[in-house]
Amino acid sequence: MFIAEQKKRDNIAEYLLYMWQLEDILRAYELDIDKVEKGLIDTTNHSDEKKAEARQWYINLIQQMRLEEVEEKGHLNSNKELLNQLSAFHKDLLKNANETKYVETYYKTLPYIQELRAKLQNQAMDEIEICFTALYGYLLLKLQKREISPDTATAVFQISHLMRSLSEKYHSLSNKQN
Repeated sequence: MFIAEQKKRDNIAEYLLYMWQLEDILRAYELDIDKVEKGLIDTTNHSDEKKAEARQWYINLIQQMRLEEVEEKGHLNSNKELLNQLSAFHKDLLKNANETKYVETYYKTLPYIQELRAKLQNQAMDEIEICFTALYGYLLLKLQKREISPDTATAVFQISHLMRSLSEKYHSLSNKQN
């Protein structure tokens, strides 16, 4: 919970990837709060008050996953909505004549996005969703200690660069609005 809050403030792309990972972790714990508590909460050095706060946060996430019927796969609506916001923001940046560096980064990344779209066999998938799917897949490969090809590493590096830029611009705009 505390990591999620910090990531949401500092890097919205990392936050979304963290939340996708958390959805999978909660599934691995069979959406059982006792297992979550034992594996995620009790292992921290937080005070009892903070642990109780975290427990309630996980309970709420688990309830939301059940309510939205994403117990086995898929993403919470709040995460889908954030992805949609980032996609819309990305499209706005591409139309903005003052965002030449962002547009340049996007065009350097576009061949990788197109290649991934072909591999995913989903022509309708939004470009930003493809980028997040690629980064999350890379994260899973790393966690599983699987070999990562040089081509994949190159693609992920470029996609990461685009997502970092998108996140920085998103936070810059958010800070101006607050």
